[in-house]
Amino acid sequence: MSLLSAGPGTYTVKRIDTDDKEMNAFLFRLGCYSGEKITVVSSKKKSCVVVIKDGRYSLDDYLASNIIVQDEVPGEGGAESQASNS
Repeated sequence: MSLLSAGPGTYTVKRIDTDDKEMNAFLFRLGCYSGEKITVVSSKKKSCVVVIKDGRYSLDDYLASNIIVQDEVPGEGGAESQASNS
């Protein structure tokens, strides 16, 4: 699934789905590359706020739709673990 369609929680980046070398380089500098954990803080129709490494970023819909993520990482944030911690 793309990052734009992912709900709040922690995911693993599966791949960056673009041939744009500049976008790949930009995302790599942020620490967003295959195998890296990424946390979605909030998601809206045209953007999402994510935490990559120790940085918090707002990504537009174009960037977020090109980041393909795997299912939520067990035991890391997410709606389920936040609810159980309350």
